[in-house]
Amino acid sequence: MNPDIVVDVGNSRIKWGRCSATGVDAILSLAHDAPEEWRRALQAWDIRGTGVVAGVNPKQRDTFMAWLEQQGQNVHVLESPKLLPLTVRLERPDHVGIDRLLNAVGANTHRPANTPAVLVDAGSAITVDWLDETGAFCGGAIFPGLRLMTEALHNYTALLPLVQITTSAPDVPAASTRAAVEAGVFWTTVGGVNTLIARMTQRSQKPPAVFLAGGDAKLLAPALDTQAQLWPEITLEGIRLAALSW
Repeated sequence: MNPDIVVDVGNSRIKWGRCSATGVDAILSLAHDAPEEWRRALQAWDIRGTGVVAGVNPKQRDTFMAWLEQQGQNVHVLESPKLLPLTVRLERPDHVGIDRLLNAVGANTHRPANTPAVLVDAGSAITVDWLDETGAFCGGAIFPGLRLMTEALHNYTALLPLVQITTSAPDVPAASTRAAVEAGVFWTTVGGVNTLIARMTQRSQKPPAVFLAGGDAKLLAPALDTQAQLWPEITLEGIRLAALSW
């Protein structure tokens, strides 16, 4: 199947990809529960064809699929690891977030031959996953993203403000409470990603390729110890490639 549109329904946004013969050539990130925005985007792309939808938010995914069908699109859902051109070296592949596996499908088209890879996806949650030299998905780690950490500090303390992190590599020591929250959350996140990459790299004698995606990828990239390839459409490309294999 050669899809015209691929969609990744996340916990906070819906990412669309417009497909060409060679890949995902345009992407959009739209809010949940915003059908007027969805309608304008679909009209701007002027596409009436086949859509493939995946995501980690089943309720929102199904709502969006129903809307696409109402617009005359031929829609397919991608939710089973069995539909992916990917080896998963875990006992329960069906218990892994489909977005993590789709990232692996995408990375395997860019990963140098016989080279492992680390996949970092910095969204609402941050995932750091390992592909071995053969391209098999071997699992990884999950921890809260920047927004979830700042919201937790605000919601579970009496006085800490709600902070939105918009600056890469904030200065420390910080001179105010707001700046201290920003610096603490940012550098804790960077430290976690760096540590996980380093520990996973010990599994191989060959340095891995590192791919970085997600809404906070551009903020984190300059501060990481390892040079990473920014690839915001990796999940969408994974959906497209999976559909091509059907």
